[in-house]
Amino acid sequence: MATIEECRAALGKLSDNMQGAEGDVRAAAALDRSVSCHITDLDVTFAGRLTGGRIEVDETYSGPPRERAQIRLAMAGDDLVALVGGGLNFATAWGSGRVRLEASLLDLFRLRKLL
Repeated sequence: MATIEECRAALGKLSDNMQGAEGDVRAAAALDRSVSCHITDLDVTFAGRLTGGRIEVDETYSGPPRERAQIRLAMAGDDLVALVGGGLNFATAWGSGRVRLEASLLDLFRLRKLL
């Protein structure tokens, strides 16, 4: 099972990857939205913002998200690490229910370029 530190590092790597992207992916990452990522097996939530092409984690706390973020992710820690590391395909994980992504329809349309 991935640790909280490994999950935080994976979010940092995802943020770095998004910042270095180009074209359509960079445009999709340029959203300014609140974000939460609930790691279900650790019952911990990372909360922050997607801004300037990066994910900035402001808070880490126990339990589910305290507030409804504009972009909400939920998954096991191992799945987060595998997604960012390239060992798990997002579409497959999302389709099978291993990863949950909730956002407005417009944001989902933009985010699909990232995934």
